[in-house]
Amino acid sequence: MKLNEIKDNEGSSKDRIRVGRGIGSGKGKTGGRGVKGQKARSGVAIKGFEGGQMPIYRRLPKRGFTNIFASDYVVVSLGRIQAALDAGKLDSAATVDAAALKAAGVIRRLKDGVRVLGDGELTAKVSIEVAGASKSAVEKIEKAGGSIKLLVAAAEPAAE
Repeated sequence: MKLNEIKDNEGSSKDRIRVGRGIGSGKGKTGGRGVKGQKARSGVAIKGFEGGQMPIYRRLPKRGFTNIFASDYVVVSLGRIQAALDAGKLDSAATVDAAALKAAGVIRRLKDGVRVLGDGELTAKVSIEVAGASKSAVEKIEKAGGSIKLLVAAAEPAAE
C-alpha cells in the first residue's frame, strides 16, 4: 500500500446535496422543504410548541429528582462470573476484583465500582473483592466455599 493509493471505503461518505439549484436537480425551488410556512424558513425552533396551547411538559406535574451524588455501579451476575471461570478467563485461585473482571472482558468499564447480584449459580470456590453485593449473592458465594469482601460499607438501617 502506498500513500497515494489510500482512499475511503466504498459508501463511507456521501456527496453533499446542492439544494436550490434549478428544477432539473430535483431539489430546486423549495429545496426539499415542502411549501411555505414557518418550517420552510430558517431558524425554526418549535419542538415543544403546541400552537399557543399550554404544552404537555408544562401541563404535567414535576416529580422526583436525580441524585447527582449517587454511585453508578457496574452490575455483574454470579452466573457471568462462573461462565468466565469455566472459560478460563478468570483464575479461581486469585482474588476476583474489578480490575480482574475488566481484564477478563466480563465488564467493559469500571464506573464507581462493581456490584455482584445473585443471578445464576456459582460452583467454584472463589474470593471476590467488590464495591457491593446483594444478600443472595453473598449467600451463594459463601455456600460455594468462597469469600467476599465489600469495599463500600453497606448502609446500616437507622436506629430509632
